[in-house]
Amino acid sequence: MKKIRKIQDNDNLYNFLRYYVDFALRLSYRNVRYVGREKIPHDGAVIYAVNHTNALMDALVLLAMDRSPKVFVARADIFRNPKLAKILTWLKIMPIMRIRDGYDEVKKNNETFERAVDVLRDKIPFCIFPEGTHQAKYSSLPLSKGIFRIAFQAQEMMPDMPLYIVPVGIRYGNFFRFRSTVRVQIGDPINVGEYINQHSDLSQAEQMVQMKDMLTERLQESIFYIPNDENYDATYEICAAVVKKQARKIAAGRRRQNQLDLHFEANNITVNQIAQLQQSDPQSAAHLLQLGAEASVMRKSQRISLSSVSVKFPVLSRILKILFALVALPYCVPVSVLTLPINLLCSFLFTKLRDYAFRNSVRFFVNLLMWPLLMIIYSIVAYAVLPWQWALPVTLALLPAPIVAHETWRLIRLGLSDVKLLLNSGLRAKYREIKEIIFGK
Repeated sequence: MKKIRKIQDNDNLYNFLRYYVDFALRLSYRNVRYVGREKIPHDGAVIYAVNHTNALMDALVLLAMDRSPKVFVARADIFRNPKLAKILTWLKIMPIMRIRDGYDEVKKNNETFERAVDVLRDKIPFCIFPEGTHQAKYSSLPLSKGIFRIAFQAQEMMPDMPLYIVPVGIRYGNFFRFRSTVRVQIGDPINVGEYINQHSDLSQAEQMVQMKDMLTERLQESIFYIPNDENYDATYEICAAVVKKQARKIAAGRRRQNQLDLHFEANNITVNQIAQLQQSDPQSAAHLLQLGAEASVMRKSQRISLSSVSVKFPVLSRILKILFALVALPYCVPVSVLTLPINLLCSFLFTKLRDYAFRNSVRFFVNLLMWPLLMIIYSIVAYAVLPWQWALPVTLALLPAPIVAHETWRLIRLGLSDVKLLLNSGLRAKYREIKEIIFGK
């Protein structure tokens, strides 16, 4: 009798391709940092509860955290195509129904829950995005009940195995741009069995509500969290305006500190300062938020990057960007032409997207598939028209072409943005006033 293959079973081809995908993921960001991995329990089963801000990239970032296999869930509607469903299953992704799919459809989740429990029994990490959908904001959405139903059902069926829900906060430097940064914060795990025993006087529904509140709090602690209200844009602008000074204050007296960690801490401090000011001095807080809102509108209308606002060494940064661009242009121009098929295909696919948040996911997979193919074509041409002594260095020089070309044009774009900010005295005046309110005159 043929053994039924489980989604969590080992697959050699999958494991082999993961090396390439993980490597490509690292190249897609200038800096990828994982913080708190020592908090991940190893004495039982683990459910990763991940915030959802950047479509498919969230899963890839979590997958690249370590070499352990992981099983994911995704919205069920993308499984309607049988061929695509087969591919998704091979990628270790299971379907899950959402309330918006209808109550009758949600009932079908029982099969997914049973399969999830089977995954956890084998001590394979199970990954779920409990917000149910993604939003490209430094905030959070209400958590769905699915993760808690899976956890409670799994713990009931595995009474002798510890089960943990581990909050994972992913923070991107930019949701939409290639070669941004990403920081992953592992939060404090929730021991499901221990929690149930400590709250045995409550009904299961009440336990789930309390656990939901606990997970919400721990997820928000793991991300750069701005309340998603009418002051979101203003708050974000204020954080960017003061982050470099806030980071310097934090770093004073400390040993060497990672810049992504400093920015993470600095931004959350600023959000808390604004909230405290709203309580202690509503009038000053209202003025501060108005300045932030006005600065946001002015900056966006002039197409000035937030990187120009938050860069640590603005003058030195401008000089280095210009120098690098001048040095790299002789290489960047020809390789930009050679990578044009990738950029054209991405631009075409972007026009088909309804959700802007999928841009980075599309760009990642286009680069993942097309650049090796183009390299084969260009290598064949090089060896056909040049002696091998010339063809070999040409081929090697082309390997980093997409990254070098992108970085050069990025620095040129940021250099122009820096100049725009330098010339915009009105916008810089608003940022100065924002700093005076946050730090005092």
